Amino acid sequence: MAERPASTTAKGPADAPVVPAPAATPGVTQATIVKRSAPKSDYKPADVSPQRRVQRKTYTVRLWAVRNSRLLEWFYARFADVFLLLHPVWKGIGYSRVEAPVKFVEKRVKGFMFDCRMCGQCVLSSTGMSCPMNCPKQLRNGPCGGVRANGNCEVEPDMPCVWVKAWEGSRNMAKGDAILNIQKPVDQSLRETSAWLRVTAQAAAEREQSKAGANA
Repeated sequence: MAERPASTTAKGPADAPVVPAPAATPGVTQATIVKRSAPKSDYKPADVSPQRRVQRKTYTVRLWAVRNSRLLEWFYARFADVFLLLHPVWKGIGYSRVEAPVKFVEKRVKGFMFDCRMCGQCVLSSTGMSCPMNCPKQLRNGPCGGVRANGNCEVEPDMPCVWVKAWEGSRNMAKGDAILNIQKPVDQSLRETSAWLRVTAQAAAEREQSKAGANA
């Protein structure tokens, strides 16, 4: 006589023990549960998120920039004046022709200093030298409602909220109240373009209009 097969219903084999699901503990995230249940070994990964592992050095410099926002504000003002003085050069050569080499330098300098994402609409002078594009949600007008009690980001728990740092940096700046200005939505068509050249061209146009108005 054939041996009767074990039951294979939704409850599992008849002789298999039923293992209850671990009870959810208040305040414990799914990531923590997975980490605790992972096989144990001598290898211990750095206790930071994958994004922070990649950007650890740049992130450290970014925090330095926030702490020294007043110095960088002064330097950027002088730098903008020099770029404006060079407007005849940029215009003579052609803004479109100098875009590539200027963008190459800008991307590397601002990438190292501020973890710049080259949105083409830099607002560092209005956000305490903390780039809002580093916010995982890319919020341009203040923090979301998920900022943790310790001031860290809800998406990147080990990273201080970009806007918390922006407020701290703005308090050191001469024009720190500019953080209260409402920023326009990001114009995606300006991504990967030079904010230095765009701001310079706009400032030059405003200066020429002022001179024309004064002479009228």
